[in-house]
Amino acid sequence: MDKSLDEVIATRPKGVRRGAGRRAGAAAKAQVLGTTGAHPATRTATTGATKAAGTTSAQPADKIIVSNLPADVNDAQIKELFHSTVGPLREVTLHYDSAGRSKGVAAVHFQRKGDGTRAYQQYNNRLIDGS
Repeated sequence: MDKSLDEVIATRPKGVRRGAGRRAGAAAKAQVLGTTGAHPATRTATTGATKAAGTTSAQPADKIIVSNLPADVNDAQIKELFHSTVGPLREVTLHYDSAGRSKGVAAVHFQRKGDGTRAYQQYNNRLIDGS
């Protein structure tokens, strides 16, 4: 290193930036994903509309996640509700924290495909028990 910093900076080619390879990698990734050619805002708007329209009714579901449950709700109550109103169940799993208290989240697995979708349509954003 027999050059001063000013000499190193002066001899460095202008316009050449580090990290150009990284941008090239992003372009290659975009080509693989098939997202080249469209403006990002336009691309997001068109794919977002397609996903939103077909998300819930594309495939029949056999599992739902129930959240915002009161702490005093137990497995038996969840089983009774969904078995009597939707259909036969395979499994109900209520999630607990390390102290043994309910987290207010349960996974409900139905025996038949489509029962999960039906339960979602019937109970999504609805208050089940007013107490």
